[in-house]
Amino acid sequence: MSLSTLCLRCGLCCDGTLFTHVPLRRTEAGPLKALGLPVKEREDGTPILPQRCAALDGKTCTAYAQRPEGCRRYHCHLFSALSEGEVSLEEALSVVDGAHALLAAAAGEKGPELEDYLDKHFRGRHRRYTAR
Repeated sequence: MSLSTLCLRCGLCCDGTLFTHVPLRRTEAGPLKALGLPVKEREDGTPILPQRCAALDGKTCTAYAQRPEGCRRYHCHLFSALSEGEVSLEEALSVVDGAHALLAAAAGEKGPELEDYLDKHFRGRHRRYTAR
C-alpha cells in the first residue's frame, strides 16, 4: 500500500524531527511504560511520550499495535495529500527524500529553510497541498 510505503520511508513524525513529544491519555501511560517506553510528564501532569520515540527501529514502529491515540490519529500533510490523490506516491517519496537530504545537510541544526520545508510538507494539515 502506498500510504504505508510513505510512512516507512519517512519516520519524521517519530524521530524527533517534527515534534518533541506525543501527548498521552492517562490510561495510555501504564501500558506504554510496561513496553519499556520512557513516559514523562509535563509540568501540568499530562503524560507525554518523548520523541525520538524509543519504539522506533529505523523507521519502523516496534509498538505499532499498542501505539497511543496521538500516533494513531496523526496524518501529516503529505500523507493526507497522498491519500486524497493530490500527489502521487513518486512525488510524495521525492518530498520525503528532500526532507532527509535537508536534514543531513543541516547536521542537526534546523534553520529557517528546513523548518519552512517541514511546515509546508509535513506539519500543515488544514490547507490544500501544493508540492512546489
